[in-house]
Amino acid sequence: MDQISFEYARHKDLPRIVEIYNQAIPTRIATADLEPVTVADREAWFASFNETSRPIWLIKYRGQIAGWVSLSDFYGRPAYAHTAEVSIYLDPVFQGKGLGSAAIKYVEDQTAKLGLTRLVGFVFSHNKASLALLKKFGFVKWGELPDVALMDGKLRSLTILGWIR
Repeated sequence: MDQISFEYARHKDLPRIVEIYNQAIPTRIATADLEPVTVADREAWFASFNETSRPIWLIKYRGQIAGWVSLSDFYGRPAYAHTAEVSIYLDPVFQGKGLGSAAIKYVEDQTAKLGLTRLVGFVFSHNKASLALLKKFGFVKWGELPDVALMDGKLRSLTILGWIR
């Protein structure tokens, strides 16, 4: 675990964040984007995050950026301020090293200081690894949106998971 660390993402890290995100697109298990995005495409998205309530953390393994985890607004209305959506993306080279577990544990440990009591995850129902990861840390199924995504001619469902502090 001492080989894994977390730090706030900075604008200079955006190219690596985009690179890692783009690696997930062809797999069709982690994002509904169908084509790679550019750094310019993600500028406004990145600017919407902040360290005090909705951070993006770099996941580092032996000093290298291995992935990132973020908390974003859920549904964008003030009454939902105590709830955030968690997203995690890992470079495939670093998968299978416990980074996903470390990231979810880290996020859960940060919720109190961020004023969060609920986390939600939106995971494709065929993404068995991510479903298992979240369930391992106490996330439970709150619902499912059947066949809401069309990717490569296949309809895919989205499972909604939630965690309560």
